[in-house]
Amino acid sequence: MATEEATYKVVKKDNRFEIRDYAPQILAETLVQGDVEDAGNKAFKRLFRYISGGNRSRDKVAMTAPVSQQPMGEKIKMTAPVGQQRVKESWAVSFMMPASYTLETLPEPEDPKVTLRQVSARRMAAIRYSGFWSEKGYLRYKLELESWIHEKGLTIVGDPIWARYNPPFTPWFLRRNEILIPVDTGTD
Repeated sequence: MATEEATYKVVKKDNRFEIRDYAPQILAETLVQGDVEDAGNKAFKRLFRYISGGNRSRDKVAMTAPVSQQPMGEKIKMTAPVGQQRVKESWAVSFMMPASYTLETLPEPEDPKVTLRQVSARRMAAIRYSGFWSEKGYLRYKLELESWIHEKGLTIVGDPIWARYNPPFTPWFLRRNEILIPVDTGTD
């Protein structure tokens, strides 16, 4: 059975890196605290309850891909070349909602920690990789993508997003993971 995925157009491809233009989408999102791996597990359960009927109308919403996770919270400048670090380990984890819904037609979440929000069209730099969902993989590929973005003279305009496409029972070598970083649309 096919899973609906976020709609995008590849603007530029450079080996493992891509620049993509994403269509607008609606996200069901929740904020959780914890390290990168634990936060995703906690949030997944909350969001899955919502799409499984944990909403005011008891409607089920089809699962889509990817499950996205990005850092949230206060940031401070670092003295090392890394740039910034989180002060609070807080993550926004989201499920993309099927394109057939609008904010008005989606069932209202019962859990006040689950919110629905519209995301505008955006341009993203992307790198795809396989393997387990781990902080080590996330940090490695995020750094590679950030280096490529800087080499190409692109401007980062938002936080990195960790996108995971497969269920946890998928063998590690078949898993599709991506790091997506919003970049300025004035650049190709």
